[in-house]
Amino acid sequence: MPSHRTVFMFSGQGSQYFQMGRQLHDAHPVFRHWMTRLDVLAQRLAGVSVVNAMFAGKPADPFDRTLHTHPAIFIVEYALAQCLISEGIEPDLTLGASLGSFAAAVCAGSLAVEDALAAVIEQARSFEASCERGGMIAVLEDRALHDDGPLTGLGELAADNFSGHFALAAPQARLPDIEAALRVREISYQRLAVSFAYHSRWIESAQPHFNAVMRSIPTRTPTLPVICCAQAKQLDVLPDGFFWQVVREPIRLRDTITGLERSGASRFIDVGPSGSMATFVKYALPASSASTFHAVLTPYRRDLDNLAALRSLTT
Repeated sequence: MPSHRTVFMFSGQGSQYFQMGRQLHDAHPVFRHWMTRLDVLAQRLAGVSVVNAMFAGKPADPFDRTLHTHPAIFIVEYALAQCLISEGIEPDLTLGASLGSFAAAVCAGSLAVEDALAAVIEQARSFEASCERGGMIAVLEDRALHDDGPLTGLGELAADNFSGHFALAAPQARLPDIEAALRVREISYQRLAVSFAYHSRWIESAQPHFNAVMRSIPTRTPTLPVICCAQAKQLDVLPDGFFWQVVREPIRLRDTITGLERSGASRFIDVGPSGSMATFVKYALPASSASTFHAVLTPYRRDLDNLAALRSLTT
């Protein structure tokens, strides 16, 4: 499909799970190389092996400590992007949601991968040191339920993914009240595996330390356009405060995909751990769209089959 732009999409917190990327790690040398190389750096910076945290844990254990999951998501995403590029699948644009904006910026040429990993780890430390515990709840209903309905005041809108799917962020103590309000109305929901109320005022205490860290990290003009889900538009230069804005402001994926569709068809490739971005795009695209969507990593352990299917589209 030569007329389609290729968009690499990078997801954020909550997309992690134990054993993510294990098949590719064991079978693909490029993926394994970057996982190993960045894990060595993560051990030096964070005092923990990200690979061990992902592969040695049990599915029943929680995998939500931010100092582990932040670098784990980033490392998997960057390794998968390099794996795809080695297979001849290269992006024309990168799209980041929240934490995924770091990998999107690296793949677009704006940040060195080592600097980005250091920033990701420092952001995790900022949250753990200064923010109250919180969470996020994905809701299978239109966002109007939050804007004008019974959830108003309980939490803040964290993400608007597509018509019929949004997410709320709130402190830990408010999450049961939100879930109770949803159960009364028989609305499906899922609490995400996160430790803080991202995309809300309840993380603002982390901003001063994180912004100080980012002032010491060099950035460059991207060589590829970066699609920002906080601003729902294409950025040719990353503005000051970009990496805080993307974790503080709501994710506007629905508006972002709508804007991209206006400029032509795309091949959306989910470069995140779970395939959730591909699912969101599936429902965000209009029925008449010529765009396609693809996932590689998912919790269903079909990573090699998914990569082979994607590879076949480029040959």
